[in-house]
Amino acid sequence: MMIHRLLVANRGEIARRIFRTCRALGIATVAVHTDPDRDLPHVTEADVAVRVESYLDAAGIVAAARRTGADAIHPGYGFLSENAGFARDVPAAGLIWIGPNPEAIEAMGDKIRAKELVARAGVPVLSGDRTFPLLIKAAAGGGGRGMRVVTDPQALGPALRAARAEAAAAFGDGAVFTEPYLPAARHVEVQVLGDAGGRIWILGDRDCSIQRRHQKIVEEAPAPGLPDAVRAALHRHASAAAEAVRYRSAGTVEFLVDRERIFFLEMNTRLQVEHPVTEAVTGLDLVAWQIAIAEGRRLPPAPPAMSGHAVEVRLYAEDPAAGFAPQTGRLRAFDFPAPGVRVDSGVEPGSAVGVHYDAMLAKVVAHGPDRDSAIRLLADALRRAAVHGVTTNLALLRAILADDDFAAGRVDTALLDRRLPAWTGAGTGHTIRKAALAAALGAAVTGAATAPVQARIPAAWRNVPSRERVRTYRCGATAYQVSYTSRGGRLESSWLPGVRVVRADADGRVVLDDHGVRETYRVSVAGGGADVRGPDGAYDFEAVPVFTDPAASVAAGSLLAPMPGLVVAVPVAVGDRVAAGDPVVVLEAMKMQQTLTAPGAGVVAGPIAAVGRQVAAGEVLAVITPPEAREPADAPESPGAVEPPGVPAPVAVTPVVEPSEAAPVAGRSSGIAAASGGVALDPSSGG
Repeated sequence: MMIHRLLVANRGEIARRIFRTCRALGIATVAVHTDPDRDLPHVTEADVAVRVESYLDAAGIVAAARRTGADAIHPGYGFLSENAGFARDVPAAGLIWIGPNPEAIEAMGDKIRAKELVARAGVPVLSGDRTFPLLIKAAAGGGGRGMRVVTDPQALGPALRAARAEAAAAFGDGAVFTEPYLPAARHVEVQVLGDAGGRIWILGDRDCSIQRRHQKIVEEAPAPGLPDAVRAALHRHASAAAEAVRYRSAGTVEFLVDRERIFFLEMNTRLQVEHPVTEAVTGLDLVAWQIAIAEGRRLPPAPPAMSGHAVEVRLYAEDPAAGFAPQTGRLRAFDFPAPGVRVDSGVEPGSAVGVHYDAMLAKVVAHGPDRDSAIRLLADALRRAAVHGVTTNLALLRAILADDDFAAGRVDTALLDRRLPAWTGAGTGHTIRKAALAAALGAAVTGAATAPVQARIPAAWRNVPSRERVRTYRCGATAYQVSYTSRGGRLESSWLPGVRVVRADADGRVVLDDHGVRETYRVSVAGGGADVRGPDGAYDFEAVPVFTDPAASVAAGSLLAPMPGLVVAVPVAVGDRVAAGDPVVVLEAMKMQQTLTAPGAGVVAGPIAAVGRQVAAGEVLAVITPPEAREPADAPESPGAVEPPGVPAPVAVTPVVEPSEAAPVAGRSSGIAAASGGVALDPSSGG
């Protein structure tokens, strides 16, 4: 049963990771892709590639395998990886299925049945009583979809309806169940590996407690600070769960750990997103073992010993300061130059990040002899990384690794919610101001060097030498009014007391002296802004124009799309009366749903973006007028575009700020509300 050509029924990062093992084993590779993914690296790196309508098109994927001469299919994680029907279809087509037996997938795929099954094997489970707070979960899937936390009994009915609808849309099954919500518990999981002969390996444990919206973003192995008795019990219960379904291949048993108490959550019958940390501490290639087991190979009597500690972070195209809204764009740079770290990515410089799939760009993994060493290595890798062109959670990840609670191993599933304001505000001080100054200086020198006319005029020259030139740059939600001038052909700035400009070169190098400490910045002018890489990290700065386009004005009460996405539901109609917080439009981007709600009581004024329409970030989706306001006589005909009533606002001119007054200013507030309601994550996003 030797495998010679393998098709990966997946995309992006996990497809590339599986291909890497295939190349090491001498196995030819087949990629599948949809139209939005046709230029991604996983397509170009495979030996051959086939277009499919969807990564959920089981029949199309099997046909692609037959057509390309593949003799095996690996599902990766998400999509069809836990689909028992697909696991049966693959062998029925004469192909080798790289994954667990369909019976195990079926038994563990229904979370209600899985709890009953493991409980009979002596594994402790959470009861389904109605003690508040409680958690509503989808019975047929995971990844955060169909999941709601309910703290108030009055909110239970609406939350159940929303969870059922979300679960039905995601998994084709609206069944949900409830369990007590333990916000101070830890999320700890155990990696298992089983062969066809019934031998089960326990390959240690992982802590995955740092989560946003029930989706992991930091994982580490082994789980820090567990008492020996708790760790031994976790391994024992994981083994019992795997043996209960005669588990074969790689899988993960997930638990909640509340001090000394342990509760079974679920079993993921597939490879986990966070499997690299287990590979780092065991020295195993779990994909290679999945292939070997599918070929009929048996596990040795005992697994290898664990060594050291590993930490992984997930890099997402999202804005943590804006409710983790997915972000799109084209990557101008994607570079992790630090040695000694593993980067599993689905993108490269130039890749387009769209709205169709999960927002994860990469996983960055560091392994060291102990936890402190691994964290230090990973933190350094994130500091040196340059990811430009798309807003990401990179700064948040750096803040997490620098946090005292995280460093001490004091983690639980609610830690991110408690610390988010501090973690997202970590880059708004002196450090980022120096980067903003470097951006302005680098842009000035580059602009002067490349000017098509008057190229001999010095950078930052002006005919009113008593005032410094002012340029405004925005990074995230904060704007910085940077002032600088040219004296004797040299750039100077009094914007930051104690910071002196040493040099600014046309090649993008800017050197600053901060109270006697010299720092070098690399600036790349890009479009209307500048990408800056400095000693404390990388930043994207957007240049704020001096003159504001009056066409950019929108009517008061407008609901704007917070991200590019697809309109999937509009529960209101023009003329309906709504109360503050009522849902108006539901958007989906990167398989995450976001509900836009009414900013206040009023009447829905047209037009409303139609269901099925793709909208751009910042586009007006609807307007809520106060109840006493008169509705406009004529609504604009262009769908999704609302002209502001009355006379356009006059052109706004950014005032020149005296150097002594120049300081970061708060991000402009439009007074436009876009509240987030229910959230659903892509079933392709894995565990």
